[in-house]
Amino acid sequence: QVQVVESGGGLVQAGGSLRLSCAASGGFDMINAMGWYRQAPEKQREFVATITRGDSTAYTDSVRGRFTISRDNAKNTVYLQMNSLKPEDTAVYSCNVDAWIVGSGVRNYWGQGTQVTVSS
Repeated sequence: QVQVVESGGGLVQAGGSLRLSCAASGGFDMINAMGWYRQAPEKQREFVATITRGDSTAYTDSVRGRFTISRDNAKNTVYLQMNSLKPEDTAVYSCNVDAWIVGSGVRNYWGQGTQVTVSS
C-alpha cells in the first residue's frame, strides 16, 4: 500500500525559511510527478509547485522566485525549499504523487499534510 508522508513544517517569522520533505513508500513500481499543494484557513486548496521525474518544474505565481521544488528519485522524495516566507504563505501543505503500479496504471496519492505558520 502506497504511503505519502510529509515533514518539515513549523512556525517561522516572516522573511524566514523552511524546507518541507515528502517521502513515498509502499507498493508502487515508479513515482512520476510529485507536487505540493496548500490550503489556508477558510480557503480552497491551491496548487503550489510540481516536478516531473525528469525534473521539469512549475510554480504558482505567488511563490515563483521564493520557493524551489526538487526531488531525489532514488529516495522517492520531493522537497520544497521555501525562502522569504510571508504571512500569506501560512497553510497546511500537502504532498501529492502519481505512482505507477504495474497492472493498475497511474494512481494518485495524498499525504496527510504539514502545517506551516508564518508570523508577521
